Amino acid sequence: MIADRKRDAFPTLSAGAYLLSHSLGPSPAAAADSMQRYIGAWGGHTSEDAWMSSWWELSQQVGDRFARLVGAATGSTIPTASATAAMATIASCLDYRHRPKVVTTDLDFPSMGYLWRAQERLGASVHIVPTLDSMTTPIDRVLEAIDETTAIVAVSHVSYRSSFRIDARAIAQRAHEVGALALFDVYQSAGAVEIDMADWNADVLIGGSIKWLCGGPSCGFLAVRPDLIPTLKPTITGWIAHANPFAFDAGPIQYDNTIRRFANGTPSIPSLYSVIPGLELVESVGVGAIARDSQQRTQRIVQHALEHDWPVNSPTDVHQRGATVMLGVPNPQTFTEHLRDRNVFVDWRPNAGIRLSPHFFNTDDEITQALDAIEKGMKAV
Repeated sequence: MIADRKRDAFPTLSAGAYLLSHSLGPSPAAAADSMQRYIGAWGGHTSEDAWMSSWWELSQQVGDRFARLVGAATGSTIPTASATAAMATIASCLDYRHRPKVVTTDLDFPSMGYLWRAQERLGASVHIVPTLDSMTTPIDRVLEAIDETTAIVAVSHVSYRSSFRIDARAIAQRAHEVGALALFDVYQSAGAVEIDMADWNADVLIGGSIKWLCGGPSCGFLAVRPDLIPTLKPTITGWIAHANPFAFDAGPIQYDNTIRRFANGTPSIPSLYSVIPGLELVESVGVGAIARDSQQRTQRIVQHALEHDWPVNSPTDVHQRGATVMLGVPNPQTFTEHLRDRNVFVDWRPNAGIRLSPHFFNTDDEITQALDAIEKGMKAV
């Protein structure tokens, strides 16, 4: 049980039961103070003092905060403009002439599919492993799809559509057996599910701050296995990725040998400031404690739904599920508005129903409030 839920850190919580962390984590009050520090540094900037005193190192400092939350090595993670930008940078490292296959699933976030299908113009061949039940991805079919022609396996660790959690370790092992890379989108799990990039032996993780990390739509992140970093050469690049960026060399890119080689242009300094308070809060509570609390709360929701014959559109096994529960309801958009009128904040997605995501700041009473409101809504239809 989490002793301090840090509810005072989030002004939004006064509005009601906030169960939307899968979509947009609540804004920490400290984010305003952090942004004010950015304004102060910018306002006092006269030559290179802001860059030299703090801004140049800020990307690495924020990257290391992300790394600690996903089990990545220090110095292996860099903030990016978005998770899609992070994935695109990795995609630009690949040569599809001898290894054209890209293995994905149809439970991945659509942005992933858009990007990988766009690589077909460069010679990629995208293999999409289908779901058989609109909820889970058959791991055996994923493993069977990975062969000697595979360049990369790029899948969501937890699906946005069903909260299904895939077996990352098994996928990474199979990918490495045939010389392929294993990339996992942890956007729907980072900060709420225990992730150990090193233990998975994953090659790449991508994610971002907007959801469980309470950082808003600020930035994504890219983590790369340390020994892999100097071997990859992204064609999506920029001056920050240069080994000596302040030489302003006009020749071909000379990649830095650190994670900075995956940077592009000038980093978004305001975004970095805005994400820090959320990362600090999640780290102070601890992802392990958050994950255990989440499993207890989501299992309570699932059990209540089953007892009342509500359709559950997420795995009922806590070990196959992320931190969100999807419930099938009549007309989910209208149902979401019904809950909002009762100060219960959830959202909905096509073919998923309503989505509920208790996070570390939620209380048992709020879960009761949500379940009671759902029960009233079910009886009203």
